[in-house]
Amino acid sequence: MTNRYPAVAYSISLRAEYPNRPGMLGKIAATIGRMGGDIGAVDIVESSREYIVRDITVNARDVAHGQDIANKLRSMRGVKVLGVSDPTFLLHSRGKIEMRSKVAIKTRNDLSMAYRPGVIRVAYAINEEPSAAWTLTTKSNSVAVVTDGTAVLGLGDIGPAAAMPVMEGKAMLFKELAGVDAWPICLATKDPDAIIRAVKNIAPGFGGINLEDIAAPKCFYIEDRLKAELDIPVMHDDQHCTAVVVLAATMNMLKLVKKQIEDIKIVFSGAGAAGTATAKLLTEAGARNIIGYDREGILHRGEDYGGHAGKLWFANECNPQDFRGDLMGAMEGADLFIGVSGPGVLTVEHVKRMNRDAAVFAMANPDPEIAPEEAEPYVRIMATGRSDYPNQINNVLGFPGFFRGLLDSRAREVNTEMKIAAARAIAEAVPANQLNEEYIMPSVFDRSVTRAVAREVAAAAQRTGVARRLRRSHRVSYWLSGGLDTGR
Repeated sequence: MTNRYPAVAYSISLRAEYPNRPGMLGKIAATIGRMGGDIGAVDIVESSREYIVRDITVNARDVAHGQDIANKLRSMRGVKVLGVSDPTFLLHSRGKIEMRSKVAIKTRNDLSMAYRPGVIRVAYAINEEPSAAWTLTTKSNSVAVVTDGTAVLGLGDIGPAAAMPVMEGKAMLFKELAGVDAWPICLATKDPDAIIRAVKNIAPGFGGINLEDIAAPKCFYIEDRLKAELDIPVMHDDQHCTAVVVLAATMNMLKLVKKQIEDIKIVFSGAGAAGTATAKLLTEAGARNIIGYDREGILHRGEDYGGHAGKLWFANECNPQDFRGDLMGAMEGADLFIGVSGPGVLTVEHVKRMNRDAAVFAMANPDPEIAPEEAEPYVRIMATGRSDYPNQINNVLGFPGFFRGLLDSRAREVNTEMKIAAARAIAEAVPANQLNEEYIMPSVFDRSVTRAVAREVAAAAQRTGVARRLRRSHRVSYWLSGGLDTGR
């Protein structure tokens, strides 16, 4: 499946030279339009009486479409394509993030306080009282984004170097949306125990650990060990923030269709990290009838599934009737389908078997389990993980605010109450009078969502006794309030 419409993610910049006479630019624009491209910008590079050179930015549907547009312009009489560049690659040139100093070093006095000899006093103070690191270093605002590159987006095992642009992007979102300093840590090992040792060794410099794009089932083992052995919160974003945003979408879906979570039948496709954590959180929120489906088919009791923790959980803790049929049978009377697997899993015939006022959350990216255009005639609510369709269910609604709340409360761990509180904050960011079938999730650009999630996660940390920083309910972090943070 390609994009329905041209998208900036697949834009190209063409440098074209052509005769400087009226109508030529119009012909070029018309050709691009006939090819299905969308012109984003036109800039003059140089001009003479005979020729003009322009840079033309064109949004395409995918990489091949962009190449076809460039080739078509090359074939036009009088048009010379001098170069084609990819703005997305240019944006990544030399990386997307950098470290900057918060303090200017302009004089000897500045240097003597920021470094030697003044820094020695601060180091000694932390040695005497280790908790002072939370106030005298970047620890209180820093998160390590850790990966081994074994389960990156839709690419799979591409290794730590190729995973770096994705981790940089994650760090950007942390900073832009929540003011959190996040650092990409890409580890050149696939050994779970080696990953655990590496994270434990760097943990003193961070206030939280965000595990990212680590393949199942080892991600379960790594997270469980680190949670038990570290005194700072550890969260595998692919599991838990996926679960949070799906629960938020489910909450708003249920409001629209006037059903209760304990009464609905939910079918999952995908029993990996995201699917298992999401099903567990929905269970914690009250779901009682969940059926899991993966490569082996319907997950049911009596199979060992190679010891895969996620599949075993679906088999033994879900599927209350121990259904052993196929996906078509599982979809009979289903109220909600949640896909965290791959494209083409679901067909129109599957969707037709669902209950009245059903919902499909097809979140495989970039190609969902079923094309929205195919499912929409037969369901009440359709959601995907993509930004070019309504109802995008995206982790970015969760993780920036979630970690902001963890850092603000100096939480020791992540718990279920925090996750449910975060999901409720996301769901409630859609005003009740605006909630409809194409608007069950807030915009990823709505900064109030991050603030709400941070506030509710910090409050949940207080309620559950895992916060090291006690503060009055009206207090928020320096970043949230824009004022002096004197909370202790």
